[in-house]
Amino acid sequence: MKIIKKYSHAWTLLYVFIYMPWFMWLEKSITTYHVVHMRLDDMIPFCEYFIIPYLLWFLYVPVVLMYEFFTSKKGFYKASAFLFIGMTICLLICTIWPNGQELRRNISDDNIFCHIVQRLYKNDTNTNVFPSIHVFNSIGILIAVFQSERLRKRKVVKIASFVLTVFIILSTVFLKQHSVIDVAGGILLAAVMYILVYVIDYSKIFGELEDKKMDKNGCLEGENI
Repeated sequence: MKIIKKYSHAWTLLYVFIYMPWFMWLEKSITTYHVVHMRLDDMIPFCEYFIIPYLLWFLYVPVVLMYEFFTSKKGFYKASAFLFIGMTICLLICTIWPNGQELRRNISDDNIFCHIVQRLYKNDTNTNVFPSIHVFNSIGILIAVFQSERLRKRKVVKIASFVLTVFIILSTVFLKQHSVIDVAGGILLAAVMYILVYVIDYSKIFGELEDKKMDKNGCLEGENI
């Protein structure tokens, strides 16, 4: 019972049972979509080596999130709120406005990196791209690192996290997984979520509302007397 109480914040991880079925449904059901594209996309060359930071995203996000889970309940809740609310917004956008990209190219080069990219293309559709969840989550984890009471004291960790985040973002366009528009959408959403989760002091807002409520009740009681 003690360990259950200590890690009671694990309930937020149940979000996976909302996100995954919803995302998989979108992947299978969306066949017609609005094409996301801008001229700059065509100027960016394909580079298979970016598959390395792209795949590191699948470690980067859960590792930092789990670090916060075991070291800071407050940090974990904030990181979870940032990621899960933002991801839900992404899914809502894709549900209401089905979107996709047509940037992928035929890969003729014969090396291990190209083979991995081909496998990625096969398993991941070219739909549900705006805003880029890859970009959004990477920025969210970077913010979590810089906000962490422990990690923000480690300069090497902060620099490594920043560099990895930049390369992950770049990988989405150099692998032709996303349009620059998708990247911009992910960055914009991350900026909004940063304000909502890390900047606004809700305790102060609700505290003032509670004080006003108490003052109002006090005045009413005084009037009744």
